[in-house]
Parts: sequence; C-alpha cells; structure tokens
Amino acid sequence: MVIIKSRHSDLDLPSVDIFTFLFRRKDRKFPDSHPIFRDGLTNRTYTFGDVQQLAEDFGGGLRSQYNWQKGDVLAISSLSDIDMPPIIFGALWAGGTVSTANPGYTVREISHQLQDSSAKCVVTHYSNIETVKEACIVVGIAADHIIILGDKKDSTGHFKHWMSICDLGKTARFAAHKLDLKNEACKLDPKNDAAFLVYSSGTTGKPKGVKLSHYNITSNILQLQVAEGFNLTWDGSQTTSDIPLPEPGTGGDKILACLPFFHIYGLNVLALSPLYSGVTTIVLSRFDVDIWCQLVQKYKITYSYVVPPIVLYLAKHPSVSSYNLSSLRMTQSGAAPLTRELIEQVFKRLGIRIKQGYGLSETSPCLYQGAWDAWNVDVGTCGALLPNLMVKICEPFDNSSSDNSSGDAAIAVPRKLRLGETGELHVKGPNVFAGYHGNPKATAECLSDGWFRTGDVGYINERGNLFITDRVKELIKYKGFQVPPAELEGYLVEFPGVVDCAVIGIYNKELATEVPRAYIVTENPLKPLDIQELQRWFSSRVASHKKLRGGVRLVEQIPKNASGKILRKDLKAMALAESEAILARL
Repeated sequence: MVIIKSRHSDLDLPSVDIFTFLFRRKDRKFPDSHPIFRDGLTNRTYTFGDVQQLAEDFGGGLRSQYNWQKGDVLAISSLSDIDMPPIIFGALWAGGTVSTANPGYTVREISHQLQDSSAKCVVTHYSNIETVKEACIVVGIAADHIIILGDKKDSTGHFKHWMSICDLGKTARFAAHKLDLKNEACKLDPKNDAAFLVYSSGTTGKPKGVKLSHYNITSNILQLQVAEGFNLTWDGSQTTSDIPLPEPGTGGDKILACLPFFHIYGLNVLALSPLYSGVTTIVLSRFDVDIWCQLVQKYKITYSYVVPPIVLYLAKHPSVSSYNLSSLRMTQSGAAPLTRELIEQVFKRLGIRIKQGYGLSETSPCLYQGAWDAWNVDVGTCGALLPNLMVKICEPFDNSSSDNSSGDAAIAVPRKLRLGETGELHVKGPNVFAGYHGNPKATAECLSDGWFRTGDVGYINERGNLFITDRVKELIKYKGFQVPPAELEGYLVEFPGVVDCAVIGIYNKELATEVPRAYIVTENPLKPLDIQELQRWFSSRVASHKKLRGGVRLVEQIPKNASGKILRKDLKAMALAESEAILARL
C-alpha cells in the first residue's frame, strides 16, 4: 500500500471560525483602508474595514429582523457581486450557514435547494427576483424573507434591500452600546459547525448539500497560501519565484475575478481568500472575452483564475491580441484538465503562463495546485498535493458499468495501487468535508475512516504531480459546471412519448468542453418524435448549462446491465463511432 503525503511541511492550522480567522488575526500586514473588492465596471470599492463593518451590521440586522439563530441558513442566488462577501460574512458572524445557488437555476431547481437546506432567508439580485419569488412560494418562504443585493432596490416595498438590514444592525449596535450590552459574533464550534452548504450535482438524482465546516474553509485558505508560494502580494514587495513582480507603483497584485462566487471554487479563492492575502480583487459578474481583456489592460491585472473555455478564448479569439495583457504574471486553471498543446499555444501567442489545480466541492475545494516556478514542468499536471493532506490511488469501481447485480460495488474495499499506476484518487485531510446534508447513504458511499473517494481517475508521477485522466463518476462537466445525467433523465421521461432515456457527455472541440447528449426510446417507433419541440420543452425546465447541446438521438433501447444500470460506456462508444463515421465522409 502506498499512501502519499504532501511534500509541503504540515501547517499549524488554527481551530477558529472564519470571521475570527480573517478579521481578528494578529499578523495582518495590510491596513483597514486597503481596497479588497472593486467592481470592474462601476469602480465601486470595499476596503477591508468596509467589509468587516458591513458584515457586522448585516449580521446584527439578521438578528434584529429575523431572530437569527446559530445554524440558520441564508441562501444566496446571485451572479458575483462585491456585495456578496459582506453578506456572507454577516451571516457567518451571526452564526448562520451560507448556501450559494446558481442564479441561472429554474424555479424547480432553486426550490429543491431551498427546501433541502431549510433556508430561512434568500438573498438575490433584483434581476432574478421573479424566479426566487416563485421558488419561495413553492417552499413556503415569506416574501419579507427575500433580500435584495446590488444597486437596484425594490420599488414595491415587498422586498428589503440588504443595506436596510445593515441599518437595523447599526441601530441594534448603538442600542447595545448605550445599554452596555454585548453585540458580538456567535460562538461556534469550528470543526463541527457548517459554514457553507454548497450543492454538488450527484449521479443518482438531485444535487446533494455538501457541508463544509469553518475549519474546512480556514484550512484550505492557508493551504492555498502555501501552494501559491506566497507569490501574490498586496503591496508588490514579496515573492519567492523569479517571475517579475507587479509594475512599481501599481499597488501590488490584482486578481481578476471572473468565476462565479456561487461555486465553491470562486467562493473560496475570490470571495474569501483575498481577505487573508490582502490582494485587491476586481470583480466581473460574468465572463465576456473583450471585457475581461479590457479590465486586464485597465487595472494591470496580474493574476486570474480561469477555466478551460476561457483558455480557449485566449488561444484562438481574434480580438484578444489587440489588448495589452502583459501585466499578467500568472493564471490558474481548474474545473477540467487542459492539454499541453493549449497551454503552450497561449504562452506562444500572448506570453501568458498557465498552471493548473484540482479539487472538488467536498474538499473546500482545493487539493492540488501547480507551483509558479514549475508551470512549464510536467505541463498538463494538476500540480502538487497541498499541505496536511494524504492521498492513495486505488483500483476504481465504475458503478455505471458494473455487472454486479447485488449492487455491492459502491461499498467494496478498493485495492490500493502503486505510485505511477492509474486508479481512483482517495484523499484525507483537514479540508475534507464531514458528509452530505441529510444523506447518510451518500456519505457512507464516499467517506470511510476520513478517506474521501473523489470519483476521479489519474496517476501521480515520480515528482508527486497529479494527472487526471478520467472519472468514475458519471457527471458531465460543461464549462466547469457539473451536470448530473440522472437529473436530466428525470425530466426527459416526463415528455409525452418518451419511455426510456439516457444522457452522456460528449466532447465538443469548438467549445473545449463536454456537452450533454440524450439517447431516447420512444413509445411508438412508427410515430416520429418532434425533437425540436422536445428541445424547446426541455430547455425551459433547466438551467442553461444543462441544455442538450450535444443533441438528441433516437434508439431502440438503452444499453443496461443485469441490475438495470445504464451502460454509459456503451453509449459513449456509439457516440465515438458516429463521430468517426462523419469524419470518414469528409
């Protein structure tokens, strides 16, 4: 048996809640007046001190208006916005748990998350109010428990703006001070109390709530500082690599935040970690290639977290070369593996360095991270294991194609493999979650004695670098979003005339990502199914990233094993054969 430990020295990880960790630390080097979050389009800015004060006011307002108690859940359904960090920290200050949701979700999708998480209040942008309002009606959340963020307020007076909640908190703070009463953060158990409840798409139905403790998150923030080699600097004075520092007089590094805060990746590295590192973060609510390039040029951005479709734009989009992107010291890609060819193409075209990382919602999320001084070593690797972590590579069990009719594959003991062999990655450490919310069965299937089955297949080379090669899980990854086939199949069988179906991911080279494709069995093969009508019907029921961009194929039957499980490998083979046949005709 080979258990691999991180090559980094173990860190002394404090057991404190997130608010205390970030806002009460003794070793902070930057002042309260240092800008942390700036809206890339409006230039609206929050300093470190602004975020702390607004968070305490918002948390106090939650207590005053909603009798906020420890463990109450605040759901946030919004695109990235600089208002989100103080709202998040306010809920945490008051002892709450934050559950972020994709604002692109339909009423059906968001209502599931609100119901499953037992959300007490929902924060959303005004542009998304109708969907959230309908979802709240479905689950029984009162309209006065819907809170608006952003510049626009509700003219009808039905929904409170988050700043009005802050005003209530200020009033409560002044009253407490006048009466010599305590107005302080809720006392928490960092290792057991949930800070975040993020939803991870599963392969067996609806998304599951991943409980991440305060200790999980603070551990990962510290792990990431080490992984970056302390190269990101708030004032331009500190670095450990030979990559040039930010230009003198520009105020240190600047991160361009174009990944969504509602996803755990963007949430940790863009909404939480900057308050530890002090690096100014320019927030872009949604990615647009020209706006991204304009902001890099305008603010002299030095670092950006990206995903493969963005890298593809950098490699191929014609307008990119018209901008000055030379300030970029490094970029970090995650969500799905990049090829060596694509990384080298971007560097040759623009001189932009790209390193990669790897993680999951269940690991807060980061596990592996590429080093700055090794971005062009083992190109295509996810980098090295973060501090305080252990991994082992085990023989994978592919439940989707198993012929074990007893269904025992999920709980069988995996055979451990040697260094360099390809297998499923199992991980153990302080940033690994404790389980799924209200789902002990799913928890037991992936957690054993602290070891988490990632569902991802890969190998570790002699330098300790990880290469991801496949997935045991059936999840489709569309532009970094997880798409669960079982959920889409549940919708498809509701369409008149569909008696059976299966969904797989197929790779779309033009989009540089997987896209969902549906295989459908109709009730009457002699009666044609209106595929265009099915596509319209289906698209109205799911978020944009779940649409059937890979098309629909009609088949006589869905391949299944003896226990009735869909043989998705057979469908992938069919898709490959179809692609090869098309190429042969060209």
